[in-house]
Amino acid sequence: MAAIVRISSVCHRGVKPLFYRSSLLSRTLVAQQKDQDCRYPLTARIHGSSSLYAGSVSKAASLHWTGERVVSVLLLALGPAAYYFPGPAVDYSLAAALTLHGHWGIGQVLTDYVHGEPKIKMVNAGLFLLSTITFAGLCYFNYNDVGICKAVALLWSK
Repeated sequence: MAAIVRISSVCHRGVKPLFYRSSLLSRTLVAQQKDQDCRYPLTARIHGSSSLYAGSVSKAASLHWTGERVVSVLLLALGPAAYYFPGPAVDYSLAAALTLHGHWGIGQVLTDYVHGEPKIKMVNAGLFLLSTITFAGLCYFNYNDVGICKAVALLWSK
């Protein structure tokens, strides 16, 4: 049995991402039947995840995933901004981005490891409470003390 790589699947022009095209998810095989000499091309389909075909549920998950990536990149940009331009705007941006990033990250860990409807509800309520207290504490620290940027600078200076 020999596998044939289709060059046309690599050389398509268009705006679709390379690895999500259905042409890459199929492979053509040429097999010989035992009794006959002629070859029959067979096509085997490899299905991606069901989320590619789920519809509106996939759209919400995709937007959530995109939001997580935007917050992560924003945190990368806020690091140098906090160093070069410390101030209240950067302090409160850091408070919001760090809280949201932590909330989503811990939420994913809890989704993976907590099972059972009552446990999930209790853990989600606890996570929401923890995230709220964290954001309120960071905002209190920014308003009544030196702020996140100056606090990190003070830690590094000693």
